[in-house]
Amino acid sequence: MDISRRTKLLLPSLIILVVFFVFPIFLNLVMSLRSTRVNDIAGLQAYIKIFTDPYYLLVIGQTFGLGFVVTGITIILGYPVGYFLARTTSSYKSIFTFVIITPLLISIIIKCYGWMLILGRQGLINSSLLKIGLIKNPLELIYNWAGVIIAVVHVLFPFAILSISSVIEGIDITIEESARALGANPFRTFFHVTLPLSIQGIATGATLTFLLTIGSFVTVLMLGGKGTMVLPLLIYQQITVTFNEAFAAALGTSLMMIAIVLLMVQFKLLKRWT
Repeated sequence: MDISRRTKLLLPSLIILVVFFVFPIFLNLVMSLRSTRVNDIAGLQAYIKIFTDPYYLLVIGQTFGLGFVVTGITIILGYPVGYFLARTTSSYKSIFTFVIITPLLISIIIKCYGWMLILGRQGLINSSLLKIGLIKNPLELIYNWAGVIIAVVHVLFPFAILSISSVIEGIDITIEESARALGANPFRTFFHVTLPLSIQGIATGATLTFLLTIGSFVTVLMLGGKGTMVLPLLIYQQITVTFNEAFAAALGTSLMMIAIVLLMVQFKLLKRWT
C-alpha cells in the first residue's frame, strides 16, 4: 500500500482527532491566557498563582496524591485477579470476566449512592459492626478521603485487571514451567519470570487508572468532604461559583501538563526496566 493510500485511510481519524481533541485543548490554552472580564485572573498571572499559592499547591498535591494511592491499590489488588483470569481454564471464565466488567456497566452516580448505603453512619458496614459489638460509635467512612478512595478503586478496578490479564495471557506458560523445572520455586518464578514479563500490563493499567483518578469529579463531589478538594472539583467551582472561566482553563491546562510530565517520566522508567 503506497503512502498516499495510507494517508487517505488515516485522514478521517486525523480529522476527528484534531477537531475533538487538539482544537479544544488549543481553545482551552487560549482562554487561559486572556479574559473577557477585568477582575478575572488570567494569563501568566494565573499560572504563577497556581504554582505559588499554598492553597492551589495543596489541591495539586491532593489530586496527584489521590492518583498515586488509588493506582497503587488497584494494581496490588488487581494483579492476583488478573493473573487468575489469565491462567484459569475454568469453563466459568467468561462469567468471571463479566462480573469484573460489571461496574463499568453501571452509572457512576448509582455506584456512589450504593457506597453511601454501605459506608454511611447507618450503612451496612457500621450497622453490622455495631450489632456484633466490634465498635461503639459509627465509623466515619464517607465524606472523607477513605470514602473517595474506596469508591474510586471500585470504579477503576476493572481497568487494572483487564490490562494485566491481557498481557499475562500472552506470556507462554512453558516459560514458567521451564523455570520451575530448573529448580526455581513458585516465588522465584513469579518475581524473576512472570512479573518482569507482565510489566507492560502493569504500566498500562497504572496509566489508565492514574489518569482517570486525577480526572475524577462525580465520586469526589458525592463522597468527599470539605477537605477532599481536587483539581477537577476546583475547576468546576471556578466556572459555576466564581465564574472565572479563564482561571478554570488555566487550572485545566496545568492539570494536563503535569499529567503529561509524569507520564513521560513513567515511560522513561519503563524503558529502563524493560
